Amino acid sequence: MPHNRINSHPILEIPESKTIKFLWQQKPLQAREGETIASALIANGIDIFGHHPKDEAPLGIFCANGQCSQCMVLVDGKPVKSCMTKVKPGMSVMPADGLPDISTLPAVYSTSSASQEKLTEIINKSVLIIGGGPAGLSAAIELGKLGVDVLLVDDKSHLGGKLVLQTHRFFGSTKAVYAGTRGVDIAKLLSQQIDELDSVEVWLETTAVAIFEEKTVGLWRVEKDEYILVKPDVLLVATGARERSLPFKGNTLPGIFGAGAFQTLVNRDLVKPTNNLFIIGGGNVGLIAGYHALQAGINVVGLVEAMPQCGGYKVHEDKLARFGVPILTSHTILEAKGKDRVKSVKIAELDQNFQPLKGTEQEISCDCVLIAVGLNPVDEFFQKAKEVNMAVFAAGDAEEIAEASAAMFAGKIKGLEIAKHLGLEIPEIPEQWREFENILKSRPGEVLPLNEDAHPGDVFPVMHCRQEIPCDPCASVCPNNLIRIDLDNIRGLPEFCSLDGKKCIACERCVAICPGLAITLVDFREDPQHPIVSIPLEFPQNYLKIGDQVPVTDVDGNILAKVPVTYMRTLRQFSHTLIVRVQAPADVATKIAGIRLFFGWNQSEETIDQYHQQTQQENIVCRCEHVSADTIRDLVRSGVRDINQIKAVTKATMGACGGKTCISLIKKIFREEDVSLDEVTDPTQRPVFVEIPLDTLANQHQEGQQ
Repeated sequence: MPHNRINSHPILEIPESKTIKFLWQQKPLQAREGETIASALIANGIDIFGHHPKDEAPLGIFCANGQCSQCMVLVDGKPVKSCMTKVKPGMSVMPADGLPDISTLPAVYSTSSASQEKLTEIINKSVLIIGGGPAGLSAAIELGKLGVDVLLVDDKSHLGGKLVLQTHRFFGSTKAVYAGTRGVDIAKLLSQQIDELDSVEVWLETTAVAIFEEKTVGLWRVEKDEYILVKPDVLLVATGARERSLPFKGNTLPGIFGAGAFQTLVNRDLVKPTNNLFIIGGGNVGLIAGYHALQAGINVVGLVEAMPQCGGYKVHEDKLARFGVPILTSHTILEAKGKDRVKSVKIAELDQNFQPLKGTEQEISCDCVLIAVGLNPVDEFFQKAKEVNMAVFAAGDAEEIAEASAAMFAGKIKGLEIAKHLGLEIPEIPEQWREFENILKSRPGEVLPLNEDAHPGDVFPVMHCRQEIPCDPCASVCPNNLIRIDLDNIRGLPEFCSLDGKKCIACERCVAICPGLAITLVDFREDPQHPIVSIPLEFPQNYLKIGDQVPVTDVDGNILAKVPVTYMRTLRQFSHTLIVRVQAPADVATKIAGIRLFFGWNQSEETIDQYHQQTQQENIVCRCEHVSADTIRDLVRSGVRDINQIKAVTKATMGACGGKTCISLIKKIFREEDVSLDEVTDPTQRPVFVEIPLDTLANQHQEGQQ
């Protein structure tokens, strides 16, 4: 198989899968059975999937979630999204350079041949749930337990949504939302519970297309190429979120991904799309994706965040800092350089008005840029359902952007609310549940000082977490209940305390379960001058061996000393978290937070400008029609206040994606130009939210129609 495959991973098992052959531009390539065209092409070292008809700019993937159409290719002459279409043996794939010649395609519909028409099936269901992520699954489980007739649909081939991309342990409550368990494992747990419920039916690879005034939902079962209408008593929209784009010069070059696309390639499909990654955005999504990159053997050359502080959990930021990843706050990207794919990025420091400071520009070599600048809810189905007066609920990111743990709990509540709406006699939902949901959705608190010089005994855990976030696995796992978190405030920092004469038994469970890898264990019992420090590490054991001298760092990534490795082990119930014991000087033992395996900024000493070509691309807002931010800004400054007028002049929002990626950016430009959105007219929304082949619909009719 090609070299762009990940053949070993510290968390994920490498599956044995059948190899199939397909054609790319008439040349044979290999793919893994069941993977998408996009993943197969990138695994084969192919980044350019086509060229834009307007400016001939090279195009690759961006979202890998079916939300944009940048990855379109032609399969046997028909345009498809390569990120959503599976490879099939013998399939012929070509770049989508220009429109296909439809005269060469077989006729599928004739207005004079009524015998070809199919009667569109209409199915009645008590509840239809769109989205099989954490919120949709949790709601379906609650409804299924009550025997409610549920149809759950998802456009992917596996349930779990973004959970299947998350290899880290989750925060939140151990009892309520599986805190301390990895996201990929939570997806399996929830899927298993769904399988055990007789009243819940699941349709995978099924795309919700539109909502109609008859209070029906159009579903396209992709593999069967079958179009069905569902008329539910209640609709639950749990469609998650789509990633925001960011206008900067060269922002559509191949190799520039949304964070979800990067995680899809690396954690779902085990494809390595890059060697040197640069990240834009210091929220949880960007910080976590950076750590996932390190686990996949990818060098993270830097991260920029426009705000003075990263917005994600401090423990996620600390994990990157311990590996020497440069994190530059109050910085932004100015340009991505490269001709056929990204080769470098140009960044600059920002002033207090978020304007680039002249003279602070620097260029960094990289072959991939990950954009993680926030999410927008996929809520068009919810809004349309309200418009046609359907009984509709929303849960998870479709309702409010938050962590997956909050989405699970919100889905549980929504499931019970739907049950009450249907008239089932169930107890009232406790008010404490809603309060707890808000806690799970809460933003991280201020970064607090740590007292790492504390010495509470001969052997004890050191808590390096220094920010209030909802998290309790360490308290739940201690066999002697010596780690305490305020029962009334799961956001509180954990404390180690003695209880009825009980002492720490050095079981290392708290070290292994901590989602932030923010707990170490210090043992002074054998040698008070050179205690043993147990450190969590989520990397393969073959990176280290007993006797190695390793650099250990404090919580901020500063190297404290080089110390010998004395022992390594993995606890059976906490698989894939390696506990590394080192022997350290007493004066630094309690300050040790991690081991550095990689070393920061990996640049050639050669001057970058000598070999990185300036890009010819603009700062694109509309990816489908390649409309730049400058063009939109000029129209706004000329007095345009109707996005329909912008559409008429530029074709922005008229592309295949239907404005999913550009409307929010256009509105952002209005705000930047001090135009209130109250003055702005939204564009007319197309009735079909997701692309569907016309030949799938052409032969359909409803009963009573001709």
